[in-house]
Amino acid sequence: MIINNITFYTIVLQYGDTMNNGKTEQIGEREYEMVELLRKLNMNRSVALVLACLSTGEEVTSRSIEKKAGLRQPEVSIAMRYLCDNNWIEVREEKKTEGKGRPVKLYKLVVPLEYIIQRIENDVMYQKLSVLESIERLKSLT
Repeated sequence: MIINNITFYTIVLQYGDTMNNGKTEQIGEREYEMVELLRKLNMNRSVALVLACLSTGEEVTSRSIEKKAGLRQPEVSIAMRYLCDNNWIEVREEKKTEGKGRPVKLYKLVVPLEYIIQRIENDVMYQKLSVLESIERLKSLT
């Protein structure tokens, strides 16, 4: 059976994650709305989901983001690269306390969400002005 993202998130919001004793491991209503709004502003889906997961301001593991956002590891890595390139997150490695393997990476939003929203707003305004200038130039050519 194929279900779309809205149906999936609705099910999770109503019933929680039954694999975790009813405790919801998926994004909440607030985060889901944030993702939808960011997507309307042409933000990449993975980046929007990761940003929503980090919006609490808490330090989060990559694995936790994968579970909460329903993303695969490569999608999280690509989104993290974008967020790092914009200097919006901090990455910290922590050695595992049990077993062998690579250290666990922890991510944290280091700029206020308001700053990111302002940056998006500025980008949108710049794009709109550029379009309006092009329209005015076209008018002057006719």
